[in-house]
Amino acid sequence: MDDLDRRILAALQKNNLLSFANLAEVVGSSSASCMRRVNRLRSSGVIVADISLVDPKALGKSLTVVVTVELDRERLDLVDDFKRAMRAASEVSQCYMVTGDADFVLIVTVDDVEAFDIFVKTKLYTNPNVRKFQSMITLDRVKFEPRIKV
Repeated sequence: MDDLDRRILAALQKNNLLSFANLAEVVGSSSASCMRRVNRLRSSGVIVADISLVDPKALGKSLTVVVTVELDRERLDLVDDFKRAMRAASEVSQCYMVTGDADFVLIVTVDDVEAFDIFVKTKLYTNPNVRKFQSMITLDRVKFEPRIKV
């Protein structure tokens, strides 16, 4: 990956709707070169998705909760079961397996406290491998920047 690839990635992370002509203007290259490079970055898995970021509040999802989860047993099959369950849970927008006191950190986005209570009862209390969890309701999103510094 060279400097032009990095400039392309930085530009696309700000606006992935740029035409190849506009992208070329921003990064100082030709449209054809940008098209080849973007296609290569996509096919090689550097660019994993082209998405639109949506404001959760605009969809009525006014509550974001950070949840730490400690599993009872760390057998590989049980950890994989938990991962699978969190991938399937529409309320979970992010799930990280971590080191330290907790085994997982979840970012849960829901309509309100009642919806979070339903999530807890259906996804955490019902999982026999969840030893304990702690939830932290967010008061203010101070920074949310899903870009990677290139």
